[in-house]
Amino acid sequence: MTMSRETDRTGAAPRTLAEELRARPDQALAALLRARPDLLSPVPGDLTQLATRAATRASVARALDRLDRFALQTAEALAVAPDPCPYDTLAALLTGDEPDDPRITDSLPRAVATLRQQALLWGPEDRLRLVRTVRDLLAPTPARPSPTGLGPTVAEATAGMSPGRLQQLLAAAGLPATHDPVTAVTALTELFEDRARLAALLRTAPAEARQVLDRLLWGPPYGTVTADPAPHLRWLLDRGLLLPTAPGAVVLPREVAMHLRAGRAHRHPEPVPPVLAPVTERSPATVDATAAGEALTALSTVEELLSDWETTGPLVLRAGGLSVRDLKRTATVLDCAEQTAAFWAELAHAAGLLASDGEVDERYAPTPAYDDWLQLPPERRWAHLATAWLATTRTPGLAGGKDAKGRTLAALGPGLDRTAAPEVRRRVLGLLASLAPGAAVPAEAVLARLAWEHPAGQESRARLARQALAEAELLGVTGRGALASPGRALLAGDDPAPALAPLLPEPLDHVLLQADLTAVAPGPLHRPLAQTLGVLADIESKGGATVYRFSPDSVRRALDAGRTAAELLAFLTEHSRTPVPQPLSYLIEDVARRHGTLRVGAAASYLRCDDEALLNELLADRRSAPLRLRRLAPTVLAAQAGPEELLTGLRAMGYAPAAESAEGNVLITRPDAHRTPPRSAPVPVQEGPPAPDATLLDAAVRAIRAGDRAATAERKPASTATTGGLPRTGSAETLATMQAAVLTGTTLWIGYVNADGAASQRVIAPVKVEGGFVTAYDHTADEVRTYPLHRITGVAELADETAS
Repeated sequence: MTMSRETDRTGAAPRTLAEELRARPDQALAALLRARPDLLSPVPGDLTQLATRAATRASVARALDRLDRFALQTAEALAVAPDPCPYDTLAALLTGDEPDDPRITDSLPRAVATLRQQALLWGPEDRLRLVRTVRDLLAPTPARPSPTGLGPTVAEATAGMSPGRLQQLLAAAGLPATHDPVTAVTALTELFEDRARLAALLRTAPAEARQVLDRLLWGPPYGTVTADPAPHLRWLLDRGLLLPTAPGAVVLPREVAMHLRAGRAHRHPEPVPPVLAPVTERSPATVDATAAGEALTALSTVEELLSDWETTGPLVLRAGGLSVRDLKRTATVLDCAEQTAAFWAELAHAAGLLASDGEVDERYAPTPAYDDWLQLPPERRWAHLATAWLATTRTPGLAGGKDAKGRTLAALGPGLDRTAAPEVRRRVLGLLASLAPGAAVPAEAVLARLAWEHPAGQESRARLARQALAEAELLGVTGRGALASPGRALLAGDDPAPALAPLLPEPLDHVLLQADLTAVAPGPLHRPLAQTLGVLADIESKGGATVYRFSPDSVRRALDAGRTAAELLAFLTEHSRTPVPQPLSYLIEDVARRHGTLRVGAAASYLRCDDEALLNELLADRRSAPLRLRRLAPTVLAAQAGPEELLTGLRAMGYAPAAESAEGNVLITRPDAHRTPPRSAPVPVQEGPPAPDATLLDAAVRAIRAGDRAATAERKPASTATTGGLPRTGSAETLATMQAAVLTGTTLWIGYVNADGAASQRVIAPVKVEGGFVTAYDHTADEVRTYPLHRITGVAELADETAS
């Protein structure tokens, strides 16, 4: 195994993590900061600060959570290995008695490089060292067993054991007595580490004793015994193969476990990720066509939801979100499951099309952006929804569950944000994108790969991944389990609209009227046609073809909106490829003939009709009893119910009344569309600092390097004795040194006191000296600054000019 090339400037191996970071090139430092962005908040002053921050417990725990399974297994093996650990010893811990396993030998260098890149591991390959905090988090303790299932070493388990007891262990194991506890522990450790001698000892063990060892072998290594243990347990205790940790508690020493495990730290090392299989091959054209159909359904569903909520928006719960009753009603309107309805509502909210209106009786309603969205072509509307879905941290799949305090999580309410959701969505789509176009794999294969890539928080990420797969299919990002062309563009950061546009059918300007009072739209309709038809008829089924059904209620709805029978028949004649069926004509004319015959006005309320026989029929109808009608005149009835209640009651009885104004004119009851004040789309919730871009990384690395030069540069002694750690020189010498440095390009070390009296040391390269000021490039601040000469306490040259 070759030695690591990472050495300090003198050629010696680094003695600390800070020294190793100092020897890294700028690209490696940028890679560290990119992998661990929390180290940038704020930017460390120098490399020593960076190393210190990289070793803090919170930062290390966050970095361990981002490791893949084999990199984490490698770190876990190092945590139970000697410190420092040679590379060959680490490899042996992972391969055991199979040192030629190519999967491990080929993958281990990558795992070590990952740990080193993220500053969790340092040192040359013959002395690999885990950062102490990593070892503390992964090393086994009685309260926190090691992920490897290994217990403490013999030395750790026997700490505090009496010398007499140690000698008894040696005698029972067939070892000669020693003169002190240290040599006794060493002798027992050497016995357990000697594979041949320990195997010979275990061959004499009772069969029941071997069964006990097998139960503790892969962890947890702790067990309990009674005050009078069975003979086979006594045999193990007498020879130190089980060591006491507390009264009634024992542990299997690490050295014994490693022998029984054939030298392996992990039961199942996983050096390579699971393969995405089995793969189902489908035609890319079929996948794209399926996804395009789902995209159209998504658009119509969101539009249907917001059209419904613009007149009857549900109330916002006091704690925020949608009530269970309103979610059930919405699911009924959309003809889908409640979880699916929650997804569409959350999607519209994430896209900025839906918000609360902020009024006293706060309700959800479309935003003004919804009207702009409706004017876009279908592919642009879909791209807006898909982009919002990919970035949102909202997880509607959790709606209806319980939070940590046992409270129900409501759709559109608090508690549904998961910061990992966008990352999981992107990774799920990325795995699908790695397959050939049209190829799909089972969800379990995707989940297994994600579990290997990110073992921390495996259960929660698996739930997010399942939701991402289901939502991608609903939205049309995938089709039949495979990533569609618009989905690939979306994942790549390109505009998905051009990829979707050729897949969408042209909007139609006609329907097919049928004799059973239905109309079939064989594809998507032009918006004006769809809107008018949506008032005149009810949607009976959706899919590739939408079926509308005409009924007395739907026709009355169109008449209430101000249309006449002649206008409705003319509209159907114009937009139908088939003649208007006679039953539909009769329906429209019959409802129109009866529409407005009864007139409802506001008194308490009253009912007016020129047909006395119709009023007599109404009074005789037992269903009218709740309305409490009474005759005021041959053509006028009074009701105790209000106008709205009276209208609803009469319509429920099969009549077609019309409301009238105080002047006797028929009122057109077109519902008013409600909009919220202007609202911006919600910003995804971020956990920790955002990922730094290339500009920030470059500036941060330069600032850290400059601060490190200022902190570590070797200084020549100043000509005047220094006090307080700052160079001290006279004003004439300071001026002369500055002027000489301008001519020679020398880098100087100065002491500086600012206007607040705060003293600091700086490393500068003077550029110009005039008017009592020096203009110089400040390596500490990594920028050009101007300093008054009278505030400079002194100046000294750096001993190593190349450091500048």
